[in-house]
Amino acid sequence: MANLTGRGPGVTSPGRRSMAAAARAAAKRTATGVVEPEKPRLEAPDDASQGRQPDDQQAGPVLYADGAVAGAVAGAAGGAAGGAAGGRRRGAVSAVLAVLVVAGLVAVAVFGSAYLDGRQADTARVRALAAARKAAPVVLSYDYRRLEKDFATARGHLTGSFRDEYRRTTTAVVAPTAKKYQGVVRATVVKPPGGGVPAASVVSASPDRAVVLLFVNQVTRSTQIAGDRVDLNRVRMTLTLTSEGWKVSAVDAL
Repeated sequence: MANLTGRGPGVTSPGRRSMAAAARAAAKRTATGVVEPEKPRLEAPDDASQGRQPDDQQAGPVLYADGAVAGAVAGAAGGAAGGAAGGRRRGAVSAVLAVLVVAGLVAVAVFGSAYLDGRQADTARVRALAAARKAAPVVLSYDYRRLEKDFATARGHLTGSFRDEYRRTTTAVVAPTAKKYQGVVRATVVKPPGGGVPAASVVSASPDRAVVLLFVNQVTRSTQIAGDRVDLNRVRMTLTLTSEGWKVSAVDAL
């Protein structure tokens, strides 16, 4: 019999299901004479009649949902990565700023220290030069008639080991010779012919030490020489800053 429904084999149309049910009921009536009501058959609902998508199409939303979740996860990961990168950039900027601040403070400290040392060195030059000009005539002069007083006054301008050396030398050598030959020595720092500042200059200076060069004339009288003898000397004095001011710590004749 020709397929009037246009469906493929194995597919039963609603009309044919009704005809089959009627045939079965008629056969049963023939066999038993009792007519039983036709029990409705439970057929699987047609996907199309329920407005549902076939199973092979229901995976789509799941995939879309998975994609959305994956996108959300990727977005969150990207945001976290971006936040971490931003945090690293902020940390790097903060580190650079900290280094710059520290470098600035170090520079200020160095320049401030250098400026202070320069100011102190300038002060040392002025005061050490004045101390040397005052000390030279006293340390390099003596009179046999008052040796103890002259030597004691001279020691007041000295410091350290040089003071001890001066005491030993004047006691053991200078005093006996001066007394024997009635020696008298007068030392002066040379002044320009027209007057002015004595000839002395600072060779080097630091806050607590200075070296001064002086031009000193010494006039000597004794029983060993006729008249006065004048010696033109260049003297280098080293001065050290002590609790009592600038004191002579070395004397060298050049």
